[in-house]
Amino acid sequence: MHVGMATGLSHYGPNGEDAPYPDARFVREELEKWVLAEELGLDSVWITEHHFTRHSLSPDPLMYLSYLAGRTRRLRLGTQVLVLPWHDPVRVAEQIIQLDHVSSGRVILGVGRGMARREFNGLRLDQNTARERYDEMLQLIVPALETGVMEGGEIFRQPRVELRPRPFRSFKGRVFGAFGSPPSQELAARLGLGRLYTSALPVARPASARPMPDVYLSTWKETHGEDSAPPPPFASGVVVVDPSADRAIEIARTYGGNSLRVGIEHYEMRTGYLASVKGYEAFGSIRLETDAEVEQAVDNFTSQIIAGTPDQVLSQLEAMRDKFSPQGLFPQLFLGGMPDDEAVRNMRYFAETCLPELKSWPARSTVDAPADELEAAGAGARP
Repeated sequence: MHVGMATGLSHYGPNGEDAPYPDARFVREELEKWVLAEELGLDSVWITEHHFTRHSLSPDPLMYLSYLAGRTRRLRLGTQVLVLPWHDPVRVAEQIIQLDHVSSGRVILGVGRGMARREFNGLRLDQNTARERYDEMLQLIVPALETGVMEGGEIFRQPRVELRPRPFRSFKGRVFGAFGSPPSQELAARLGLGRLYTSALPVARPASARPMPDVYLSTWKETHGEDSAPPPPFASGVVVVDPSADRAIEIARTYGGNSLRVGIEHYEMRTGYLASVKGYEAFGSIRLETDAEVEQAVDNFTSQIIAGTPDQVLSQLEAMRDKFSPQGLFPQLFLGGMPDDEAVRNMRYFAETCLPELKSWPARSTVDAPADELEAAGAGARP
């Protein structure tokens, strides 16, 4: 099984306040942990996209991944997620293809729609148009990553252009979506996207929230045939492992709680404003009006964190495997203002005690092309 690592680049203090040390130090520490991931035997690093707040200092995941491509040799480079409505379709397709070239075909593309009002406003975009922009972006970008040509669209009205350099190799089986609402599921299935299961804010949904129907698999079969199967998904979750189960759980509660409280603030989950935003009505029931509801959501989130001794963590990851049947896992091994030394300790102990067992689990991969295939793709791209 493919086993990678997610990173959220959350930079704040022990209780969610502004961090007591500068962004420059934080970014440098993050970069070195990503490089360490390859040394420890992890298969990939997945980087998020966010803007303007301490929630995540990651406004350009493709730039971070380009740096990481130059510092590593075999590490796969994932986005979790690239928020398509915030981009121009031609420019982002060019950047994805270019990253695939400089990394010799190591890109795994995860895409999403975004939810935070402050990010849309700061980028001068009307969030009410996010659904239409996301749908059209996907319909322009996914074919362009295969053909090297982009044209069309009602919003972008893109004239026909040839993307150069041409695609390094096929992206089939390497594009995944963190989709929740039924329309997003349907479009992802039609376009051949795999699925990302992430430890995102839907865990904060109150018990009274209506569950959203899942139409992904049925749409896939309607589009691609009853005998066709989508790429096995990738699954993530926060993981804390320690010789002491009590210490692991305490770390998970402390930093997981920090993370969710800052996330609730970032996404304005106390206002319920998403109910009035076009295309986000399905998320309108996520509203935490009182301090008690916030703390209940924090308790719900931290109780789902995979934490304990190596045997306990492996048992919980096995349950995740059985639930999602993924081709890979990409646990988040540090979050919520966790100090760098604690984050590195968790990474090293996870790699030492859990990684060998996880990588022995059988799984069908659609992203891990053999080295000789990547070399052949590179040779084919040269004149």
